[in-house]
Amino acid sequence: MVSIVTKRFIQCHDYLKEQGVIRSSRQFALDINYLPQNLNKVLKGDRDIPMEAMRSAIEVFNINPVYLYTGKGKMVIEEDTDEFRLLTIVTDNSNNEKIVHVPVPAQAGYAAETIQPDFVSELPAYSLPGYDFQYGTFRSFDVNGDSMVPYLLPGDKVVCRFVEPREWGTAIKDHHVYVIVSRGAVVIKRVVNNLARHRHLLLISDNDEYQPYRLNINDLREIWYVKTKISVFDHSTSDTHNELNARLNSIQVAFEEQKKLLEKLVNERDNEGNNGNGSI
Repeated sequence: MVSIVTKRFIQCHDYLKEQGVIRSSRQFALDINYLPQNLNKVLKGDRDIPMEAMRSAIEVFNINPVYLYTGKGKMVIEEDTDEFRLLTIVTDNSNNEKIVHVPVPAQAGYAAETIQPDFVSELPAYSLPGYDFQYGTFRSFDVNGDSMVPYLLPGDKVVCRFVEPREWGTAIKDHHVYVIVSRGAVVIKRVVNNLARHRHLLLISDNDEYQPYRLNINDLREIWYVKTKISVFDHSTSDTHNELNARLNSIQVAFEEQKKLLEKLVNERDNEGNNGNGSI
């Protein structure tokens, strides 16, 4: 049984086909960088649409993420806008900014064009100690999917500093990790900044199974520089290190034994040669 989001995704696919936006399901699959045979299984209701494929469909065909997750609004976003939206912040009783957290279930709504200040205000908000988090606007996001493995794992949280749109051309550092909020999606990627020359960002995953792709400046809504991550502590890590150290020690011992054996064989050969040279 597939999820309600997948069922709405299928409705959007069928709508695009009826409107003549896509010629075939195969073309649709190729346009979103998804295997046609896998899309066929999704359309038959045999499997859920993966997050990465859904993100790509939202970007390429302007599918409305609010409709996908709530069933409200139009299936496809028709209007286009180049304006950057205003950032909503949350403060405490002393008027100090708090860090707003955007969990996975809220990310589609957060990226929607129709986001309202009340939506952000209702998200979890907190503070962190330390000088680094006392000045500036910060937001944290859940890591979803495996596109940034091994450096970011599903379930990790990244705490990020807001990058002002006027600074995008110069402040975005090549091959650093950012949270990119575009029209309809929230992704975490390494970035190559081509905004000044070609008006796009090249987004790169750490997992080689995901291909890099471009995101045009007109599709950008927010950019957040990843400052730190919060991850679940793995109590088995120390055991793993101990096991690895034991293996390395075993290899070292074996190497020393082989070295001594080789030296012994060389000495025996040299002694036999000397004895042979001295005989008549």
